Amino acid sequence: MDSLITAAARALAVGDPLGALKRVALRSDAPALALRGIAMAQLGDFGRAKALMRSAIRAFGPREPVARARCIVAEAEIAFASRDLGWPEKALDAAQATLESHGDRVNVAHARYLAIRRLLLLGRLEEAQQRLAQLDVEPLPPALAAFHELVVAGMAMRRLQAKSARAALARARNAARRAAIPALMAEVESAVSIVDAPAARLMTRGAQRPIVLDEVETLLESKALIVDACRHVVRERRNVVALAKRPVLFVLARVLAEAWPNDVLRETLVARTFRVKHVDESYRARLRVEIGRLRRALRGIAGIDATPGGFVLTPQRAREVVVLARPVEEEHANVLALLADGESWSSSALALALGTSQRTVQRSLDALAAADKVQCFGRGRARRWTTPPLPGFATTLLLPAPLPG
Repeated sequence: MDSLITAAARALAVGDPLGALKRVALRSDAPALALRGIAMAQLGDFGRAKALMRSAIRAFGPREPVARARCIVAEAEIAFASRDLGWPEKALDAAQATLESHGDRVNVAHARYLAIRRLLLLGRLEEAQQRLAQLDVEPLPPALAAFHELVVAGMAMRRLQAKSARAALARARNAARRAAIPALMAEVESAVSIVDAPAARLMTRGAQRPIVLDEVETLLESKALIVDACRHVVRERRNVVALAKRPVLFVLARVLAEAWPNDVLRETLVARTFRVKHVDESYRARLRVEIGRLRRALRGIAGIDATPGGFVLTPQRAREVVVLARPVEEEHANVLALLADGESWSSSALALALGTSQRTVQRSLDALAAADKVQCFGRGRARRWTTPPLPGFATTLLLPAPLPG
């Protein structure tokens, strides 16, 4: 590599994209195109970054397989940063194999972490855990070590393991400081703020309060009977009754749990469960049927007793009944939860992560946009959605440098 390419790569390695562009902005050779693409990605112009990276891949040609493979890894990360989760995995796997055959361990590890992080966003925790267990952290440079700990923390948070998440973030913070990359340090701090933010609401005996992830973990280990409105289950220690596919029963369980230890009037149960304003005898008969089904579902952990006015939930062993709800319960809350990471998402990526149709996601986005809760930029397939910008959000782009050459 010539001196300008070397200087630009070093600038990108310390998070200085403008310094890199000053050296290669007017050049169109393959290494310069790749570095320009990385710089534009770090500046947030993902569309231009993707185009430059593809030009670099074509410019390198088949005689430079390592440089092409590194550019493919960079292109995959640009897609990840722009939340384009549909990027081809086979191309990344092929690039990883090429890099591994040439002994480029750093970029091999980077490619693997990209694939694992994508699995986390898609909710495929078991597969992500298996791949993460196969990686060796010891030989990694500080930037990738921080990347590893962020992945570990993300997995721990999804498994509601607050202590493990905080320990991983502490290690990530130390590694980021050693790497001395401002964007990386900002991302670690952003992850720390997520752990410290309210993760759910605790509702019991007519009162409610926000709780953080540590309190959620403690609650799940307690002996209380928990109606979990985040996962639509009823749990008592290791006994878990899944009601996600039986929404009527879950609504009944939640209404009864919110009122515990008091009973709930039959008219209230009918109105909240079936969402009707006028209660007639047919709805009362339907309520009796659903109450019977809920009794059978909760057999072994709780009973439902009739009272003169309605019904009351009676735990068999637990001394406390609580409801664990999301911090904000509103329509389209799942979409808002994904957009809360500060990154820009395509509607197709949101649909992929939520396991629903793109049209359903689009209707949610249109409703949220009308309420000024989300905003979009770009047109057609290039359109991206994000929440209104907040101070302190840093890019998740951790492209390794040097790349080409």
